[in-house]
Amino acid sequence: MISLASAAFGVVAALAWNSAITALVRQIFGSGAQVISLFLYAIIITIIAVIVMVNLGKVAERTAESKA
Repeated sequence: MISLASAAFGVVAALAWNSAITALVRQIFGSGAQVISLFLYAIIITIIAVIVMVNLGKVAERTAESKA
């Protein structure tokens, strides 16, 4: 279950960065206006994903310790 949740957050973070980088390229080569907001979105999603994955890891560790 934790692997699935980690993978899901990884996909969301990857998609956020994909959008940000795409917008940056559009701005450099034309027709891009919201690069800063896309980068902020990507950063926020990445931070949330990392926090959730760290917490899930701690829960998994506690669960493994209680079973032992």
